[in-house]
Amino acid sequence: MNVNFRSIGSLAALAVFCLAPVPGAWAQGSAATAPLKIAVINVRGAIVATAEGKQAQAQLQSQFAPQQNQLQDMQKQIEALQQRLSEGARTLSNDEKAKLQRQGELLSHRMQRQTDDLNEELTDAQSDVVDGIGRKMLEVLDRYARENGYTVVFDTSAQGNPVVYGSAASDITKEIVRLYDQAYPVKTAAPASSAPPAKPARKATKP
Repeated sequence: MNVNFRSIGSLAALAVFCLAPVPGAWAQGSAATAPLKIAVINVRGAIVATAEGKQAQAQLQSQFAPQQNQLQDMQKQIEALQQRLSEGARTLSNDEKAKLQRQGELLSHRMQRQTDDLNEELTDAQSDVVDGIGRKMLEVLDRYARENGYTVVFDTSAQGNPVVYGSAASDITKEIVRLYDQAYPVKTAAPASSAPPAKPARKATKP
């Protein structure tokens, strides 16, 4: 099962990330105003590219694999019923055909309900992951943009984003991913020992 982070949840605000103006900048006149420094970032790509995002994707795949496998089994059952109906078009009685048809319809309705439930659960789980990573990424992005003098950062992955062209030099996605991984390293589970625990020594008994 392929799990993709399709929703960016509360990160829609990143479509245009504007930093607060420096007090008194306009008081110096237009000649003293520093030029705008603009950057672009692919938020969806950045979230998936982080070590935490990759780990979360693997966890979601493992979590929803049983439900996905069940749906695949149901699909195979439906295809088997369709094949029986096709092969027995001339040999099966009308009652047998009607029975197989009802079985297929019931199984299809059941599969559709379970598919809808799975999609809803998966979407909710993805949103939780993306929102969690996104909030922390905003902090990393804010700090990086201020330290490097950026005035505006555009999110190229947002729907309806106004970016028509952005040079590779202005794309800070990889840098934000690197800084995010530094600030929020993933915790890996300690490998389980393959050796069985030693049994306590038995006390010698007196004869």
